[in-house]
Amino acid sequence: MGIIEQLTGYLSFSFVQYAWITGILIALCSSLLGVTLVLKRFSVIGDGLSHVAFGALAIAAVLHLQNNMLLVLPVTVVCAVLLLCTRQNRKIRGDAAIAMLSVSALAIGYLMQNIFSASANISGDVCSTLFGSASILTLSKMDVWVCVILSAAVILIFFFCYHQIFAITFDENFAAATGIRAGMVNMLIAVITAVIIVLAMNLVGALLTSALIVFPALSAMRLFRSFRGVICSAAVISVVCAAMGMLLSILASTPVGATIVVTDLASFLLCWIVGKLMRKA
Repeated sequence: MGIIEQLTGYLSFSFVQYAWITGILIALCSSLLGVTLVLKRFSVIGDGLSHVAFGALAIAAVLHLQNNMLLVLPVTVVCAVLLLCTRQNRKIRGDAAIAMLSVSALAIGYLMQNIFSASANISGDVCSTLFGSASILTLSKMDVWVCVILSAAVILIFFFCYHQIFAITFDENFAAATGIRAGMVNMLIAVITAVIIVLAMNLVGALLTSALIVFPALSAMRLFRSFRGVICSAAVISVVCAAMGMLLSILASTPVGATIVVTDLASFLLCWIVGKLMRKA
């Protein structure tokens, strides 16, 4: 009863409710695109774009922008499109481009914070940005509305473009032969991924955002074989893990981002065991 009363007390605060809404929406959106990115062997793009977002966030902080989303989101979207274009470049392979861009952005962001930051605790600021911080618990109503609007846009786009996304996930050449504009759909996926990465930074930090994309998809693949089944189960797993992670973080006073990722890891191990047992039965 003590734990229930404690949770009820915490959930009565508006800032916890804002964090709850934002976290669940981010987890849901991440899981939808995660399955496609994993199947296309392009899941590492999440890690690369998170580093880009960190660099842009550092520059926004140096410029003292009141709304850093005005800089971080466009820069991350542009880099997502550039990374997509490198997939057709024979001189620079996609994985090499991601490595170069992510390391460069990380170095530039850290350098900018060290040279121009007026904060007395630069290491603490960098660590909070990379691994998540209490910023998810200091969201304003405007931040929540921005997250709701962008998340709704991601969900609607995925819903209306589901068949096109399904087609290019497994065979881009066949999709193009049937009249689907594969390049345009790939571009749309890249832009949506960038939006999700920027949103997820407030929840789990720059270095842990790829976990929200990869873990639910891999967990669902241990249990289901159909694309629709994997998508639906990944969404459920992602939302449940995010909710449980935030609850555990509140009760145990642990970092929100790391707790959610560890919950995702535990979920993957559980699904892997269940999947093994299902195949033997």
